Amino acid sequence: MYIWMVGVILQNNSKASSFHQWLVSIGKSEKTAKNYSGAIQSSISNWALDGNIIKESLSEIREPAQFYALIEPIQQLPVFLEKNTKGNGMYSAALRQYAEYLDCQTNQSVQEDIEEILSSDGTSSTDKATLVNARVGQGKFRSQLIDQWQGCAVTGYRDVRFLVASHIKPWRASNDEERLSRFNGLLLLPNLDKVFDLGYLTFEESGKIRLSRQLEDTQMLGVHSDMGIKLNDCNQYFMAYHREQCFRG
Repeated sequence: MYIWMVGVILQNNSKASSFHQWLVSIGKSEKTAKNYSGAIQSSISNWALDGNIIKESLSEIREPAQFYALIEPIQQLPVFLEKNTKGNGMYSAALRQYAEYLDCQTNQSVQEDIEEILSSDGTSSTDKATLVNARVGQGKFRSQLIDQWQGCAVTGYRDVRFLVASHIKPWRASNDEERLSRFNGLLLLPNLDKVFDLGYLTFEESGKIRLSRQLEDTQMLGVHSDMGIKLNDCNQYFMAYHREQCFRG
């Protein structure tokens, strides 16, 4: 029994160390990395265990889809709300970073969504093909965005070979109609797509860009505060969702 417990502790420490190292590799300070990895392994896991949301430490979870499903219930726990407020959002940031870490480690989120589409009993083969194409930024969804934006929605760059069809309201938060809506999409250069998708930039109702305080080396990323976008009325609902739910202020 003792040997088994030692093995579990060493395994959890190894996973926490991996998350810590990943945080440092993306530019977080040692102090921040230590705080985030400690929060996931200890504080937040203990709160979620006490709240009967999980049955094992969060550091045991390896599937992004499983972790994403836990974020909202955890954030509604009274102890989480209290501690997160006192910590100026540190615990929410730790959850977001661990979700991003899992995505980067497994790179399975798109594949999982595709498998979910294909296994749906209530969806026709034609609709499945349409949804799969939309999930990977291809097909009719991409064509509609090219027609709408005529180039990168931010910079105006027009060679569509180098542009990415990106959802504004994330795929997993959208219903099938929203997933296919051209108003829920932006055509972006890859660097802008990645920063937008990870929530480090968003756009005001006026179209003015809003950059996260957590975003570093903006010049190297090709992102600056003078950028903007021309949103129409139908884009506003989706962008409001991105500002409120996805943006890392």
